Amino acid sequence: MEQLTVANGVGAAELSMGADLLSRSADEYGNDEKVEMLWAVKAFEHAEVYFNLICSVDPKLLRLTPYDDKIYKEFRRLFPDLKLDILNEDEVKSDASKIKWRRFSEIYKNMENYNFGTLLRKDVREDYSEINSFIVIRIQFYAIELARNREGLNDEHFLKNIYDKDNFEP
Repeated sequence: MEQLTVANGVGAAELSMGADLLSRSADEYGNDEKVEMLWAVKAFEHAEVYFNLICSVDPKLLRLTPYDDKIYKEFRRLFPDLKLDILNEDEVKSDASKIKWRRFSEIYKNMENYNFGTLLRKDVREDYSEINSFIVIRIQFYAIELARNREGLNDEHFLKNIYDKDNFEP
């Protein structure tokens, strides 16, 4: 039987093994290339699913976690002026921001996968790509994307998808 290939030669069996590896403590690993590759594949899959969601469902109605309201409120309290339409990676990862993000993240340390590496789009108007993405931890992704959704910045993707479907002619 032919093996299902997911990405770059990584098949279903490898992904299953990777799930086991990724659930272990990070202290068990150095800079293992296979583990880094599995993290990259997992981050890309998450990004792909999320982008498909905001194109298919009104982003204002999306619930990303059971804690969306709390995450959004605390994010906007700590980062009231963070420009969300086009993120500056250096600003998000500056020393001053890291202190705030660390304090923010600690609130959610008991939330499953809060610190998983996750891709975040720089420019909200664009899809995920190598030049339009950078890695953050999952709770940062939730905070920023929840704000983008609630503040209407992801609406364009949903509306474009609706418009394209309405004007589809077979």
